Order: sequence, then structure tokens, then C-alpha cells
Amino acid sequence: MRAEGLEPPRPFGHEDLNLARIPDSATPAFRPAQPHRTQGIVTAMADTVLIHPNRDKAESKATKAAVVLLLLVSAGLILVITLGGWSQLQGAQMVSFAYIIVYLGMAFMVSRWNRGVLPVAAALAILFAVVAAVAGPAWFDRDKAGFEDPALEPSILGLLTIILVPIQILLIVFAMRGFQQQWNVEVEVTRDEADRHRRGDRDAGQVQPA
Repeated sequence: MRAEGLEPPRPFGHEDLNLARIPDSATPAFRPAQPHRTQGIVTAMADTVLIHPNRDKAESKATKAAVVLLLLVSAGLILVITLGGWSQLQGAQMVSFAYIIVYLGMAFMVSRWNRGVLPVAAALAILFAVVAAVAGPAWFDRDKAGFEDPALEPSILGLLTIILVPIQILLIVFAMRGFQQQWNVEVEVTRDEADRHRRGDRDAGQVQPA
């Protein structure tokens, strides 16, 4: 007779454990990439382009052409004055050539629709307009007997220098006007809308962001 409560533990049946069936909560479920979804995103990106609607306006094109022309004319006049009055500039030749190089560089950048150089062009034009307004009468004062004549007549150099003043004023006006036209604005549209916009199709209506 066995004392109740003193029996040894009986073996219990057990089931085979299948480790593959046990979910691992610490490991996140891996979801393979969906090829069709990725392909759709790539296709949508390929069908979308960026346009600059403000650059296509006639007003913006006219402003850009005016700024480029004024910069080139300014650089040309500065070069003529520098070479014509070389002997009388007294070391200012390097400053003149620096202006010429800067103006030519800005003309190239503006021709590529670079809006950032427009305030710089306006600031330099203000400075040069003041210098030209002071230097112009000085050339006329040298158009007298007893002064050493430069390569060009002092009266011609004075006239060219005075002409630079209104040109610089026009450069200031057009440069700031171009800056306000916001050439850098980009709009994301489909390729079809971009083609219609470039062709100037009036029936296409206003281009809206995609």
C-alpha cells in the first residue's frame, strides 16, 4: 500500500515540437518588395518633368535680352574708354578690366537664366554709375591746351563715360525687374503637359502642378 500523496510523479505524454510552427515575435515579418509597385513609382517619376513657366513668358525673355545687351554694351564701352585713355588712367586699368570680366561673366550667366547674379549686377551698376558721373566731366576738363592727349580725344572719352551713366541706370532697372520675375520657379508636370506648354498650345490651359 502506498501512502496517499507520496506517489512518485507519473510521466506525462508529450507532443513533438515543431520549431518552425512557433512564431518569433522578436523577428518582424519580412515582406518581399512588390515589383509592380516599385515599377509604378519609377514610371511615374520618368513621366514627370520640371519646367520653368516664368521663363517662357515674353516679358521675361525681353528682360533677359535687355540685361544681357546692357551688360555687353557696358563692357564694350568700358574697354574702349580704358584703351583710349590708357595713359591717363593712372593705375585704374586693372579695375576697368575687372569690371569688364565681371560684366561679361554675368552676361553669360543671365543668358542661362541665372537669377542670382541680377542683384549683383544692379549693385555694380550703381557703383559704376557714380564713378562714371564723376569721371565724365574730368575728361572734358582735359580737352584743353597744355594737357597730354590720350589715344582718343578727351571729349570723346568724356562723352562715352557720360553715356555709361544712363546705361547703368537702365541696367539697374532691368536687373531688378528680372529678379522680380522669379525665373527660378519650378513646376512639376507630366511630359505631355510640358510639351503642350513649350508649344504654347492655348487650348491646354494653365499648367498645374502634378
